[in-house]
Amino acid sequence: MNDVSTVPVWLLVLIVVLVLTQGTSLFVDARKRGLGKWAWFWGIWGSTTFPLPLLLYVLLVVRRQ
Repeated sequence: MNDVSTVPVWLLVLIVVLVLTQGTSLFVDARKRGLGKWAWFWGIWGSTTFPLPLLLYVLLVVRRQ
């Protein structure tokens, strides 16, 4: 029932592009804000799931500055 082969290819490509874009954006923004080695944490974590890393980044980093 939860077989990957039943998911359309276009949806898989969209998910991969979305997650990689999120990870790259978090990394670039964290470096711009001067977070140092934490930028790598946000970039890698942002490349694993969607949208939890983005939401927590906005709450913990963006809103604090």
